[in-house]
Amino acid sequence: MADITFTLPDLGEGLLDATVLEWLVAPGDFVERGAAMVEVETTKSTVELPSPRTGVIAALHVDEGGVAEVGSPLVSFAADDDQAGIVGTVPADEVPVRRVRLTIPED
Repeated sequence: MADITFTLPDLGEGLLDATVLEWLVAPGDFVERGAAMVEVETTKSTVELPSPRTGVIAALHVDEGGVAEVGSPLVSFAADDDQAGIVGTVPADEVPVRRVRLTIPED
């Protein structure tokens, strides 16, 4: 087993950190990709961060009320060793986006 760590992403507008208001998951919980995982507060807003993957929560790295800096560990997922490198990739089972080009008729 390997742990895959998700770091606090850049939340934009030059923000350097965020306070963890509430964890919506706990170690041992199974979470779906895209499900709300944690509520954080910055100097600009309060947002819920979605899970970047489907899996089991291995560890929470910041306590509620604690401050996480952008790029610092936020949560770890338990994963099989052969899946340890898949964070940030598009799952193979998703349908690729089909691009459509629109044309405007000339008058």
